[in-house]
Amino acid sequence: MTLFAFAEGEGLTEHATPHDATVQILEGEVRITVGGSDHQVRTGDMLHLPATVPHALHGTGPFKMLLTPY
Repeated sequence: MTLFAFAEGEGLTEHATPHDATVQILEGEVRITVGGSDHQVRTGDMLHLPATVPHALHGTGPFKMLLTPY
């Protein structure tokens, strides 16, 4: 597990990983693009990131998230 904290406007550029993962938003709001589809996720939401599918994170404000690969 990895805990991330981002300032407003920060995020991660598009990338892919060899493992499935779950993102849980602990605080704030973020737009996550997975395979070309946008998902607006907020505090308490979780999102599945499938292995090998490109994804990116675009902070709409400060946010904290927990990334759990499996």
